[in-house]
Amino acid sequence: MTKDSIGIDISKANLDAHSARTGETARFANSPAGLRALRRWIGPQRPDLIVYEATGPYHAAFERALAASLPLVKVNPLQARRFAQARGTRAKTDAVDARMLAAMGVAFDLDPQ
Repeated sequence: MTKDSIGIDISKANLDAHSARTGETARFANSPAGLRALRRWIGPQRPDLIVYEATGPYHAAFERALAASLPLVKVNPLQARRFAQARGTRAKTDAVDARMLAAMGVAFDLDPQ
């Protein structure tokens, strides 16, 4: 059974999201309003995983807002990059990173923290 995985690329200004299940992508501001919009985009059906990279200070608010209600998996940025390279992905954009993080959640047996 394939896991329902969402990848989130976190930057100072934005949260880029990709759902492996639906193929949908979206961009939200990395702000309280953006986090609420992201939560609405995810919807009432809880995904199996939400995979994101550790990004220093930029992921802290994301974790605080979502950790209690969603299955978050924080991955090492180098490991995520190596996974993308192994899949033959050379482009490095926020949307591509979000898609690769979602794929990483499907490919590996990652457990939420």
